[in-house]
Amino acid sequence: MNALPIHGVLFDLDGTLIDSAPDLAGAANELRAAHGLAALPFESFRPMVGSGARGMVGVAFDIGPQHERFAELRDDFLRLYEQRMMLQTRVFDAVLPVLDALEQQQCPWGIVTNKAARFTEPLVRSLGLHARARAVVAGDTTPHSKPHPAPLLEAARRVGMEPSQCMYVGDDVRDVQAGRAAGMTTVVAGWGYLGIGEPIEAWGAQHIIRRPAELLNLLGLA
Repeated sequence: MNALPIHGVLFDLDGTLIDSAPDLAGAANELRAAHGLAALPFESFRPMVGSGARGMVGVAFDIGPQHERFAELRDDFLRLYEQRMMLQTRVFDAVLPVLDALEQQQCPWGIVTNKAARFTEPLVRSLGLHARARAVVAGDTTPHSKPHPAPLLEAARRVGMEPSQCMYVGDDVRDVQAGRAAGMTTVVAGWGYLGIGEPIEAWGAQHIIRRPAELLNLLGLA
């Protein structure tokens, strides 16, 4: 019997299920090189992966979305990322046994990400997750992206469960905000990218786990 009244698990993608930071940082440094700038250390980019192109361009060029050059740099970054996004990206090793255990216990799981479908769908397929996930909801699947609850509610619908029966696991404060707004149990993936803002303890999640296997303990499956 589950330790929590949870019958389905939804995961954020980048930083929670998969380690995509090497390719995102690589694309950002390729863009810097195209502008005659030296590469920045990987550690500069990793915490900001959860912010997507905005975060990568922000680190690479120290500008925000209001800057006159931002849109052009963002588009160039996305083009470079699309060319290399499956080069080094992998499912976190420690996550794979968790997915196996969920499937063995017939606990459906899905993916909810702010990554656009143009990137999400080929990436999830290349990693062998598409056939396993009961639902894959991208950042442009619904009219809103996280922290709005709409993507999570759509995923729950696809999984065939009430939101209250679902757990959402993510590594960004927007994941917690979206999960709470959707009425789901929220869990912070402490192995993820986590950003550089307030500490994860201040995000308001019901649970914080440091290793993927701890999720099975929460669910009473370990």
